[in-house]
Amino acid sequence: MSDSLSATEALLEAQSHEAGWRLDHFLAARFPHESRSHFLKLIQKGVVCINQQPASKAGQRLRVGDRITLSCPPPEPAALQPEPVSFEILFEDKDLVLINKPPGLVVHPGSGHQRGTLAHGLLHLYRDLPAVDEGRAGLVHRLDKETSGVLLVAKNESTLAALMAAFQERRVSKVYHALLLRSPGKEEGRIVAPLGRHPVLRQKMAIRERDGKYAATRWRVVEGFANGWSLVEIGLETGRTHQIRVHMASLRSPVAGDVLYGGAVPASSPVQPPRQMLHASRLSFTHPVSGKEITCTAPLWPDMTAVLAALRTLSEPVQP
Repeated sequence: MSDSLSATEALLEAQSHEAGWRLDHFLAARFPHESRSHFLKLIQKGVVCINQQPASKAGQRLRVGDRITLSCPPPEPAALQPEPVSFEILFEDKDLVLINKPPGLVVHPGSGHQRGTLAHGLLHLYRDLPAVDEGRAGLVHRLDKETSGVLLVAKNESTLAALMAAFQERRVSKVYHALLLRSPGKEEGRIVAPLGRHPVLRQKMAIRERDGKYAATRWRVVEGFANGWSLVEIGLETGRTHQIRVHMASLRSPVAGDVLYGGAVPASSPVQPPRQMLHASRLSFTHPVSGKEITCTAPLWPDMTAVLAALRTLSEPVQP
């Protein structure tokens, strides 16, 4: 049996050692160059059958002798069209690429952003990226539009699946730098507070003690300023949407320039950040193919260093 799904139909039979396996695990093992998410979509489309009956779910358990058929539909046209988009490449090999995302660049298409995203730009450079039909174009994770810094992209399905699993299993180290409107009150600390969608304002996230997802953030004050602002280094133990922004705001220390979570800067302030002052500085992980430890860093974006320079002119910086 080939490990490629280039054929339009495949017939498989579950062997004794595969008894009890989940259907999606079975298919991923038989076709290692395809991702489990790919098979999930095929199952949802009803083109995967067990003993001539459409599979009910990806987690359906197999028995010895079960006959599994796949009727693979022809590939749909890519939802994304290549467009030139400017960004810096920090590291690249045949399996993945790490980039320095500029602030203001939307990562992938969504409401109000159907053109000119990072995903469009990636497809312009690399024409054969995984999950293009989902708008991901190899993107393993995302950063908010106004956040700058290191972003990881996979060049093939197997690398994408492995890296997404590493993120989900918290085997990736993520370090950010943020400029806060107020000091968190201690030189360093850790906050554990579950996050979920805001019950009223759906564009926001919020701390949801009863039904939120576990989220943990560590911080360390790097530099304090005369106006009470502080530069902090932040380590993410989890990667929830808006996690840093919500957690810091809950400490009454919102990210400077983050209007959504209380970080608006008064017009009277002599220092005016042009965006939310949040930067993904460092990403560390095990390369899924070579097994080597990869650490990639991105220097603070020029607009952020300019704001820090302006703050330092107010008076001598206050060290924590």
